Amino acid sequence: MNLEILTPEKKLYSGEVYGVQMPGISGSFEVLEKHAPLISALKAGRLKVLKDKQNHFVFFDIQGGFVEVLNNKVTVLVEGAIPVE
Repeated sequence: MNLEILTPEKKLYSGEVYGVQMPGISGSFEVLEKHAPLISALKAGRLKVLKDKQNHFVFFDIQGGFVEVLNNKVTVLVEGAIPVE
């Protein structure tokens, strides 16, 4: 599935991923390939991008925002985010 992480200033990430773990306002949740359509609010926290099934991942510390899942595309819109090394 395709993931885009966007802030008002720039596109932080764009590419094919296996899954995404996100900090929802009611608790963390994960989106995998062929997930049902979804729109959710996100709280500040750590977003984990699962790049493939071999446990290659990257993290982003995000401020609040929203996520939309539609047609195997995940769009994360946040106020701000920084990659975590």
